[in-house]
Amino acid sequence: MAGRGVVEKEDKQPHPRVVFLTKGNEWKPAVDPLHFDKPAAGVGLGKRFAEKIGEANPGIMVGLVPCAVGGSPIDAWKPGVFYAPTKSHPWDDAVKRVKIAAQAGEFKGILWHQGESDSTPMLAGKYEEKLHDLIARLRNELGEEVPFIVGQLGQFSDKPWDKEKTVVGKVLKDLPGKVKGTAFADSTGLKHKGDGVHFDSAGYRALGNRYANAFLKLTQKQKPSSR
Repeated sequence: MAGRGVVEKEDKQPHPRVVFLTKGNEWKPAVDPLHFDKPAAGVGLGKRFAEKIGEANPGIMVGLVPCAVGGSPIDAWKPGVFYAPTKSHPWDDAVKRVKIAAQAGEFKGILWHQGESDSTPMLAGKYEEKLHDLIARLRNELGEEVPFIVGQLGQFSDKPWDKEKTVVGKVLKDLPGKVKGTAFADSTGLKHKGDGVHFDSAGYRALGNRYANAFLKLTQKQKPSSR
């Protein structure tokens, strides 16, 4: 998810130890919008996630590599696939950017927030298989042990889930019990921006905190015992 929240004053305040890789592959202080997939890009979960990770790890720099492509189905995330709405190759572009970023530091994890476009009668039933395959392919490219964090789709009281979204939502929630090195961030209680799909700015920030909590819990659990 690229993030479509309204950019407010706090979103323009950089953290001294959080940077992001720009569209031109340059490191700059992280301020929203981080993404550049569409002109509507706004506040997302990335900045708040990185700030919380930085607070939990004093002394380190946290680098974000924005790669999201808003509205893309999971089938767009395969080698060589061209996604017409953004005139981009989501998989190829993401792998290239991560490898560029890795020259400046250690690659630590993947944040995946996607599934709305697969919540259809034709696609929902195949989502689990495709998600597991995506994780395997990413780990083959970027590291077998790389943590993979997923987040729940928006759960809004005035926009109840249909059958297909319920299927995709369950796949995301069940992932940690089926694929090693993964974690899940819940979206309960967050509000949308008025379109019934995208979170509002406060919701994205809260979701960033939840992704960070899931990441920290997962990575601490994965650390080898000192005993």
